[in-house]
Order: sequence, then structure tokens, then C-alpha cells
Amino acid sequence: MMGQKRIKHRPGDIVNKGDLQAVMKNISASMKRYYVPFFLSLFLLVGSVIVAIVSPDILKKMTDTINAGSINKNIDMNAVMKYGITLISMFALSSISSFISGMVLTTVAMRYTEQLRREIIAKINNIPLKYFDSSSAGDIMSRLTNDVDTLGQSMQQTVATMVQSIFMLVGVLIAMFISSWKLALVCLATLPLVLVAVGFIVKIAGPWFKKRQDLIGDVEGVVEENYNGQVIIKLFNADEVMTEEFEKHNKELGKTLFTSEIFGGLMQPVMNFVSYVAYAAVCLAGGLLMQQAGSGITFGTITAFLVYVNLFQSPLTQIAQAMNNMQSGIASGKRVFAFLGEKELPDEKEKQIQFNKDGKEVVKGEVIFDHVSFGYDENREIIHDFSAHIKPGMKVAIVGPTGAGKTTMVNLLMRFYETNAGNIYIDGVNMKDMKREEIHDIFAMVLQDTWVFEGTLRENLVYNTEGLTEEDLQNAIHDAHLVHFVRGLHGGLDCPITESSEISGGQKQLITIARAMLKKAPLLILDEATSNVDTRTEEKIQEAMDRLSKGKTSFVIAHRLSTIRNSDLILVMKDGNIIEQGTHDELMAMNGFYTSLYNSQFALE
Repeated sequence: MMGQKRIKHRPGDIVNKGDLQAVMKNISASMKRYYVPFFLSLFLLVGSVIVAIVSPDILKKMTDTINAGSINKNIDMNAVMKYGITLISMFALSSISSFISGMVLTTVAMRYTEQLRREIIAKINNIPLKYFDSSSAGDIMSRLTNDVDTLGQSMQQTVATMVQSIFMLVGVLIAMFISSWKLALVCLATLPLVLVAVGFIVKIAGPWFKKRQDLIGDVEGVVEENYNGQVIIKLFNADEVMTEEFEKHNKELGKTLFTSEIFGGLMQPVMNFVSYVAYAAVCLAGGLLMQQAGSGITFGTITAFLVYVNLFQSPLTQIAQAMNNMQSGIASGKRVFAFLGEKELPDEKEKQIQFNKDGKEVVKGEVIFDHVSFGYDENREIIHDFSAHIKPGMKVAIVGPTGAGKTTMVNLLMRFYETNAGNIYIDGVNMKDMKREEIHDIFAMVLQDTWVFEGTLRENLVYNTEGLTEEDLQNAIHDAHLVHFVRGLHGGLDCPITESSEISGGQKQLITIARAMLKKAPLLILDEATSNVDTRTEEKIQEAMDRLSKGKTSFVIAHRLSTIRNSDLILVMKDGNIIEQGTHDELMAMNGFYTSLYNSQFALE
């Protein structure tokens, strides 16, 4: 957002010399299920290469037959037709084999990229929230979309090209030496030119391809900021500022794209020039050798070698071009596998369920914070030696100035983050001994940031909560004051809604409150749950939440202190410490920090 320093790429994104080996190792390990079709595709590809290598020899015989017959005006057309049909059949077989190979490899690449996207989505759900504190959503989306696509395309194009070209190169070399070792040496004499040209182009083009992938992530990050921050951007009339910032990144990306394509585009013309030099050398050397008695060089030999030159130079060109394309694939693969290699939340399969599956009846709701310390950054501790004892059924309000650590306490309570020191207990059970899923099951939570997903209103309210009846739905709608809203929707509860639907922030807030009501969890967390509703609706929701939380342990984070006066316990936080605690009346009687906060709010009102 505006005013924040944009998060740059993580160290894992930097491409180094070992990237090719690392990426290939990751690809090899993650695509084992596709080995059979993959190698079938390569087998068909090699078959088409063999046919292509044999065909010049048939062309040589056909040319020699025509040349021999032209001397005495008696060309053996039957033999010529035989050679011609053989060539056509071989080319057809090669084309069909190549087509099937391409189709299989395309299918493998497509399925593999689908697998990578599934793995990335699964990874997003299994890595600590701390990762997202240091990574932009745009960069992660770039890995999921652009980088995966680039990796898939590179694998599809580069692997086939490299295998085909290598087999072609080796096969053509063998065929040339069998046909004429002297002309083969002439062709090989042009090889240093090819190697120098390829090495030079790859060296100057490689860094630009790597830089291109990083800049795409930066641009997508800027676009994401522009999209999510439209209200603030317009409020501060910062349209031009944000446009200029986008233009700066966009121009840098455009320059990088242009430069990388220019250098990459050098490959074909340079290789064409080397091929023409080789053609001229073969014709010149072939002509000189034909004049020598017993050389064995015929017109057919020279004709075949002109084809061999193309078959020899073409793989070199393709290998060079594939190496260019590989640069993008390596850069993208590095980013994809760097993300997939991020440390995940610890495996908790060995942990036992501490409470019944529907622990709503079993969990009493006693919560103990035992000397808890925590910091998002190792060098900056936010919570300092925090201790508190919350008895079952208590309504606990957590208040304090911004940055005091209120939301952090809730994050620790939900085990979104792990404590640096100390423990949290629920009914005497250390939360570290509980599965995260179990902890999340026994809590209902309403945040200041609302969220609805694409689906019907009913699906948004029920959201993964089983065993609900129509009566439960209607009661929640009534208690959350959604009745008028539901009646105004075409289709009522079955009306499709999305995050982009014309629903106000307050209405979204009410939907999330009703969702929490339907969960019927024994513990509640309300983090500024009524921040987006008007005062009248807030009072009604407070009454509904009081009824909902009766007999259950609830934690309420509120800036408006007037809404938490009836709390059983108020924890006053400042700089990560509880500096005061008690009921509203007890705290007011202390005439301390809470009293100052409370009076300052009423003075402003």
C-alpha cells in the first residue's frame, strides 16, 4: 500500500550458476508420475531423428542415379520413383512421429504445470503467516501464474529441442564420416564459429532473461497495490504518483524485454550466416575432390552433404535457441521451487485430539497465558512476559493504543504464530500439544477485515460448518440483523455474491458475524467486529453477541471503550505488557492509563 516500502524478491529468487542443476533436480523429483509418457515422447522423437538422418543417403543414391542416366540420356525412372516414394514415406513417418511426440510432451507439460499450481496453492495453506509478512501478494501470484507457465513452456519446448538436436547432431556426424570423412572435416571446421557465436550470445542474453522474470513480479506487485489501494489513492489524489511509479517499473520491464529479445534474436541470423559459409565450403571442397581420381565423391555425395550441413547446423541453432529459452525457464523454475521449498508449518499428524471432535460441549474455556513472549522479528520483541488467567465463560476485553500488542495476542491464541517463550493453555492443555485444526475448530472469529467468496449467501454463511439446520440459519440472520439485507436480495439466501458485489462494508461485516454465530464454537474472538457498522446496528449486534457469548469464553478487541464496559475482565495493554486489569468500574477507580484512554475518547466525542 501507499507509504509502505515495496517488498523486493527474497534471497531465494536470485539466480546463480547452480540454478540449472537445482531446477532440473527439482523437476526430475516432482514429475516422476509423468516419466512413462515423457520417455515415450522422447522415443518417438528419436525415431523421427533417425529417419531424418537416413534420408540424405537415399537422396544421394537418387541424385547419382539421375546423374549417371543423364550422361547417356537413359535415366532409370523406376529406380528414381522407388527412391522418391521411399523418401516421401520416410518424411511422412518422421512427421507423424514428431507430431505424436509433440502432442504427448505438450500434454505432459500441461499436466505438470497443473500439478505445480496445485502444489503452490497447497503450499500457501501450509506455510507460516510470517512468510506473508515479508512477501507481496503480487509476487506470489506471479509465481503461480507467469512463472509456472514459463517453466511449463520452457520444459515443453526446450527439452524436446535439446533431445532432438543432440541425437540429430551425433547421428549426422556419424553419417557424414561414413559418407566422406574429408567433407565431414570441412563441415566441422565451421564448428568453432558456431561455438563462439553461441557462447557470446548466451552470455550477454542470459542475465537479461533472468532480470525479466524478476521485473515481471515487481510490475504485478505494483498492479496489485493499485487495485487494492484505489480508495486511498483517490482520497489522497495520488493517481499521478501511482501512475508514475507503475510507468517507472513498466518502462524498466519494457526495456529489459526488448533487450532480451534483441540479444535472443541474434541467434538465428548468426547461425544462418555460419550455415551459408558451410554450404560454400562443402561445394568448394567437393568440387576439388571430384577432380581427384578415386576420391569417391559424386554429385550425390555433395547433394547429400548439403542436406547434412543443414541437419548439422540446425541442431546447433536449435540448441543455442533452446539455451536462450532455458534462461527464462531456469529463472522461473528457481522462483517456483524457491517458494515450494519454503519451510512449512510443523507436521502434527502424530498429535492426538485433546478434546472430542465436536469439542463445543467438552471445552470449558479456561485460558491461561503463562509468561508469553513474542516478536514478529527476532530482534524486536512485541509481547514481553505476558501472563493472564481467564476463567471459563468470561468476557475478556483487550484494550490499548495502536501497536500495544492486542491483535498479536489473538494471533498467538489462534496459533497463527508460535510464541518465542512461554505457553498458552486451554483447559489445562498446552496449545503446543494440540493440532492447529483442533484449535481453529473451538474458536469462532470475527475480524475487522471482512471476507466473502464467490458463491451464494447461504454458502458464505455456512462455510464449512456441518450439521446446520434452516432454523439455525434464520436465527443467525435475525441475531446479526441481516433480515432486511436478505429480503432485498434476488433469491434471498441463494443469491450469488462475490467480493466484488455491490455489498457495503457493514453488510459484509454482518455476514462474517452471522458466520461466526453459526459455528457455535465454545470460544469467541472479536477483533473490532463492529467497526464497519453504524451506532444503532452496533448496539443491536452487541446485544446479539452478548447472548451468543453467554456461558462461553470470549475475547474482544475494541478501540471504542464504551462497547466493553460490561466485560468480566479488561486487560489494558501498553508496549506488549499488561499494565492494568480488572472490570470497567475497578479500572476507572484506579484513575490510571485506562481512565485516561476512556476519558480521552469521550472528550473527542
